Amino acid sequence: MSEEKHLIQNFIAVEASNLLNVVQDMKTEGYRLGQICAAYVNDVYQLLYSFDKEHVLTNLKLVVEDEGNLPSITGIYWPAFIYENEMQDLFGFKFKNLALDYNGKFFKVSAPTPWKGEKK
Repeated sequence: MSEEKHLIQNFIAVEASNLLNVVQDMKTEGYRLGQICAAYVNDVYQLLYSFDKEHVLTNLKLVVEDEGNLPSITGIYWPAFIYENEMQDLFGFKFKNLALDYNGKFFKVSAPTPWKGEKK
């Protein structure tokens, strides 16, 4: 059996206003979109955009205080519509220029935005 390499992960903080520029640069450099996820931690939302190139993960970490309008990356990585619709349904995010918008009906959930953070 061959020796396994440990995967490397990098984390880069990014602002919402610069997200599209950074994502476009990653696309140009040959990165593929791996996943996007969100969590509500310490009264803020943390979104993690994970990209892979040559078995190295680069994660863009976006921290936002509310679920207001965020830029959609579907114009750069079209399959991101799945993740962005999921975050709309579960957290209440709104994405500007979302290529395929299910308008909060992507998942059938028992309560609207069940993972939306509550401000203390």
